[in-house]
Amino acid sequence: MPELPEVETTVLGLRKKVLSRTFVDVWTDFEKLIKKPSFKEFKKEIKGKEIKAIYREGKNIIFELSGGYSLLVHQKLTGHLLYGKWKQKGGKWQAETDHALKEDRMNSYLHLIFFLDNGKMLALSDLRKFAKIQLWKKEKLAKELNSLGPDALKVSFSEFREIIKSKKGKIKQVLMEQEVIAGIGNIYSDEALWRAKIHPFRVASGLTKEEIKALYKSIREVLKKGIEMGGESISDYRNLEGEKGGFDGFRKVYRREGEKCLRCGTIIQRKKIGGRSTHFCPKCQRL
Repeated sequence: MPELPEVETTVLGLRKKVLSRTFVDVWTDFEKLIKKPSFKEFKKEIKGKEIKAIYREGKNIIFELSGGYSLLVHQKLTGHLLYGKWKQKGGKWQAETDHALKEDRMNSYLHLIFFLDNGKMLALSDLRKFAKIQLWKKEKLAKELNSLGPDALKVSFSEFREIIKSKKGKIKQVLMEQEVIAGIGNIYSDEALWRAKIHPFRVASGLTKEEIKALYKSIREVLKKGIEMGGESISDYRNLEGEKGGFDGFRKVYRREGEKCLRCGTIIQRKKIGGRSTHFCPKCQRL
């Protein structure tokens, strides 16, 4: 978390809130979040930079800035961006408005705050402090992102089929490799495989053309539904206003271990694959 739908939801919100705004200052209590350059240099360079464009590359949020710079934000496991106003009280930041920003505990782990020219703030709440923030010269960032595979919502079926047929790993792991296909993580891979009736431990290259077609369709369906519903907030993710996404009501298999499959009634199982949990129906998704 967050995956493609959560990142896309954040980007859509950012375009409404901070496009054309200018950074006037930045604060952090954990300088290691800034991976490039040093925080001292980062603070110096970010001041006065106007936000010209905001877009998504895989799970990365990119702010195109004035002066030929780009700001990269990867929210990683527990990070999410918030927009509002906070004030320090007793050494802690508190939201000034009484709604989700203030009331939801997941919005209280503020470790990075950008101050904007309209008096508002763009903050990063990150429970485990794994997020990655980098400031690049625009042309150098493009080279950095070259390692990403095609976007899960932009890849054509023919390209997707060739990718899958060339991989000898388990299909669940292949789907989550960002260098292979960008944007899919644990939640939406489970959901897509369940919809396509494909066992997560199947070898990717062994899938038939019809199975690959079903999987391609399922991936697009679950990701688009995720975006439509504003993401999945079963764990830490919240949108810019600090509110939960609505995908949870459409979740069919992820974290439903021990419950009945909504398609056939068989008990959902959970197993480890590559150090991550995967959820599936042993009857609908035969190995």
